[in-house]
Amino acid sequence: MANKIVIVASGGGHTGYAVALAQRLMNRAKMIFIVPEGDLWTKSKVEMYGSIVYVRKARGPRDNLIKAVPGLIKAGIESFHMVSKNYDALVSSGSNHSVPPAIVGKLKGLKLINIESSVRFTRPSMSARFLEPLSDLTALQWPEQKRILPSGKLVGPIYEKPLYKPHDEGYILVTGGTYGHKILFDIIDKLDLDRIVLQTGRINPEPYKKKHKDWIVFDFDPDFGKWIAGASVVVSHLGKTVLDAALTYQKPVIIALNPEWRYTAGREDAAILAKKLNAVLVEEITRKNILNALKEAEKHVPPKYPDGAQKLANEILKI
Repeated sequence: MANKIVIVASGGGHTGYAVALAQRLMNRAKMIFIVPEGDLWTKSKVEMYGSIVYVRKARGPRDNLIKAVPGLIKAGIESFHMVSKNYDALVSSGSNHSVPPAIVGKLKGLKLINIESSVRFTRPSMSARFLEPLSDLTALQWPEQKRILPSGKLVGPIYEKPLYKPHDEGYILVTGGTYGHKILFDIIDKLDLDRIVLQTGRINPEPYKKKHKDWIVFDFDPDFGKWIAGASVVVSHLGKTVLDAALTYQKPVIIALNPEWRYTAGREDAAILAKKLNAVLVEEITRKNILNALKEAEKHVPPKYPDGAQKLANEILKI
């Protein structure tokens, strides 16, 4: 294995891209992962594929850029010590957390590959816009992304390999990703639904556990694929979970927009992705809208797409 690759696994869906790529690079390259400080979930997801180092994450989805500047500077200093010129390439999974290591890697002579998010259609993510001029390859997941990142190369949707055979255990899986989705959770909490698996992320799961003894409730599970594999339907925010649910495990999907995420992709992006995945989109989270979406989702069959992660792995090894 002559190829040595740094992969920045930045948490949430960005870690999902890192895992999907690592699954296709396994036994073909030596990998090291840059993980956000304190992100034990990401560590648990990638540690089977390579070694791990840590760099702070300066900005979350609710934070504006100005507040993140001091953290980005500190992350740059940390990256300088963590990114070795002895590696061949660095893969940015798309978050602001990827930017400092990507710049340092480029300065040290590594080839730079940047992945644009699967939920971006109308305007590029800030990290992709910033890194595009520096990148040897900007990986696009949908043809529409060519309009917003003209120099990018289409590889296709990047989703994880299934770890379990899809089956139906009759429960509804509700998740808001790493940061959670309290507006969605609080509506689900008020519905008369008895077969719920709820992953709360950074939102405290205890109130939901106490109120619903028949629900399965947890904050994180590194083996999250087993819950997707057994679900009847998956309800989530606009993020990579809906991609894995639909494309990895062929599950009907409901996308419930999170109005608290003001600095990420928006309604038009969600509408386009919903069409791509044959998903049900809920723009305003109300009791009525969620119940209607659950009924509608039963009729929706997810599509199939070529393996974008495999194509990207091959492109990286060519570079």
